[in-house]
Amino acid sequence: MSSVGKGIATASVALILQSKGYKVTVLKADPYINVDAGTMNPVEHGEVFVTTDGYETDQDMGNYERFLNLTLTSSNYMTTGSVYLNVINRERNLEYKGKCVEVIPHIPMEIIDRIRKASEVNDADITLIEIGGTVGEYQNALFLEAIRMLRQEQPKDVCVIMVSYLPIPAMVGEMKTKPTQTAVRALNSVGIQPDFILGRARVPMDEPRKQKLAMFCNIPADHAISAPDIEYIHEVPINFEKENFGNKILSTLNMEEKETHLQDWEKLVNTIKTVDKTVKIGVVGKYFETGDFLLADSYISVIEAIKHACWKNNVKAQLDWINSEEFEKNPESIKKLENYQGVVVPGGFGSRGIEGKILTAKYCRENNIPYFGLCYGMQIAVIDYARHVAGLDKANSEEIDPQTPHPVIHIMPEQKEYIKQKQYGGSMRLGSYPCVLRKESLSYQSYNEELIHERHRHRYEFNNSYRKLLKEKGLSLAGMSPDDKLVEIIEVPNHPFFVGTQFHPEFKSRPLQPHPLFVKFIEKSLARKI
Repeated sequence: MSSVGKGIATASVALILQSKGYKVTVLKADPYINVDAGTMNPVEHGEVFVTTDGYETDQDMGNYERFLNLTLTSSNYMTTGSVYLNVINRERNLEYKGKCVEVIPHIPMEIIDRIRKASEVNDADITLIEIGGTVGEYQNALFLEAIRMLRQEQPKDVCVIMVSYLPIPAMVGEMKTKPTQTAVRALNSVGIQPDFILGRARVPMDEPRKQKLAMFCNIPADHAISAPDIEYIHEVPINFEKENFGNKILSTLNMEEKETHLQDWEKLVNTIKTVDKTVKIGVVGKYFETGDFLLADSYISVIEAIKHACWKNNVKAQLDWINSEEFEKNPESIKKLENYQGVVVPGGFGSRGIEGKILTAKYCRENNIPYFGLCYGMQIAVIDYARHVAGLDKANSEEIDPQTPHPVIHIMPEQKEYIKQKQYGGSMRLGSYPCVLRKESLSYQSYNEELIHERHRHRYEFNNSYRKLLKEKGLSLAGMSPDDKLVEIIEVPNHPFFVGTQFHPEFKSRPLQPHPLFVKFIEKSLARKI
């Protein structure tokens, strides 16, 4: 089922195999008709992760990159929509040479082609494919059919791992395997027998439960692997290796079993579990609430980047979610920001909660609270500076107020035609772009290099018509595109840390290689006493 942990399980298995010396790549297959993840609401679907070549993907791609310290591309992600679109385009181009193009077998064949392409592009010894959705749904049936066909064609080269939830009903107090038995039968009904079952549960599986799965699901008992709830996802690969999971997979694939080298990862987990000093960070956004529940997945890369930087500084993060609309309804409540050592305003779209975010930037700037604005958070900071320092009353972004007298943030010229033609999907400024840092800037001190490359996802930008005025009023343009046309980083001088980036630095942060801007932000936040 959704959110049972398939993404972390996939990333963990990949890390284990990678640590044994194999070249590994990971592919996510999403069952949506959306061509990519870019048009999905983050509250409904979670964060949109952007690859270095500008493809908008599911957040699990971020998990893969963070665990494996790899840079993945569009070849590592597909949706049902993108598969159908490619088959239809090929049919229109006569690439099927007059054949009747059918759902079966041509859609599964396209999926298999993409799997093979991902393996070739990434020069992989082993390719892991995560299939989204739930077994038994119509949505992922074609992906399952592709795996069946691939296994039929190359039986010794395909291993199937099923991630299944084993509930422990409170009134019963016993771990139940029947739902998993039923799920395996559903998988059998489409011609697939799992080689392994990852048993997600509140606690580890005991031997009687493993024996039941062996008997009723047709697997060896030692192929039922425990995947219990844990506090830190980074512990998952270590838990799996306690059951020698990696070599069991290699044996199933008729590949050489090797020693696992996870020493750096184990050292990280030890740091995570032993740090006791805390830094208090407020995340001011609006993609948190869904009904009665709080959804942190909307900002998962930001959260992980903060954690990575904290561990680098030998502290742990205490993160509080603050809905920016709260400050609009009650402006006096902005004073609660005094209780935080640092504040992050992440990316977003639209007008809801915008004035609350502008108040946040203003309060942090005036009260020397470390402020880190990401994409939209950078644009918010520019609007605040224009209104409250440069005296440009009613300054705004064209996205929020097309009639503003001072559009300090305006739409990128090439984006106007896209919007006019209603071409919203995959048309933003996406992917990795270079940026040149001013050597006097805090950003340069953080990176310790002049030319950087970071990932973008936006339609609006700093309006160069206001560049001269805002610089005269003290705003530092700390990072620029190499042609000096695009403002990529702004800073407020003589402030502990007031940085806004037009790009998304969180996409490049790794547990073992934290992003330098986040590391500096946490360092400066720790210096603030509350």
